[in-house]
Amino acid sequence: MDVCLHALNLESERGMKKLALIATITAFATPTLADNVFGTWKSEPGDTGGYITVKIQACGGKICGTILEVVGNKNKDPEGKMIIKEMIAKGGGKYSGGTIWAPDTNKTYKSKMNLNGDNLVVKGCVAFICRGQDWSRLD
Repeated sequence: MDVCLHALNLESERGMKKLALIATITAFATPTLADNVFGTWKSEPGDTGGYITVKIQACGGKICGTILEVVGNKNKDPEGKMIIKEMIAKGGGKYSGGTIWAPDTNKTYKSKMNLNGDNLVVKGCVAFICRGQDWSRLD
């Protein structure tokens, strides 16, 4: 143990501050890195068979998603608009704390997501009532 502390130079106050900084960075970075939600996703088809593709990426220290394409619907207005904002990785494939915009109703809801491999369950919630979809990873 003394060898490890000496090798990391953790015997000094400065060394302990370095360790605390490393632990803090690791704690905040690990959920985002471990749960790779970043990429392009396809929503479930709607009532008319249309769907959207969404690019999910880092936005500052949080996660956001932008509509890349509207397929099977003449209304292309949602393309390029942010659909997911301020999402926070909680670890274990779970995300919350952000919002999602529903293009069909033009309303924004509190949101949570759950990643399981190439499937992403995306939900918008009002109080305890949630509406959601299963999205499929495209890349």
